[in-house]
Amino acid sequence: MDRPEYEPLAEIAVDEVSPSRQGFTLTGQGRDHADYHMDLRFEMPLDVRTRAVLGELLSHSDLTISRRPPQGLANALRQRRAARGGGERAHNP
Repeated sequence: MDRPEYEPLAEIAVDEVSPSRQGFTLTGQGRDHADYHMDLRFEMPLDVRTRAVLGELLSHSDLTISRRPPQGLANALRQRRAARGGGERAHNP
């Protein structure tokens, strides 16, 4: 297969980082001009210095959110193309 394993869903420039109880809330605008909100939580307590450093680093970051397409969908699309005669096997007699 020549497509990437993960497909990008959104590319977001972080505009604001706010501390929350167990981490941070990041907000920003995506390339699609939509507003995004992301909660980042840690399973351990953060001391004041670590929280300050992480907040500063995250405020100067960009996020790319990607996902792997469900296997069921890929197989269904491949079968549909094959049924229409446009599958990979149609090119290889």
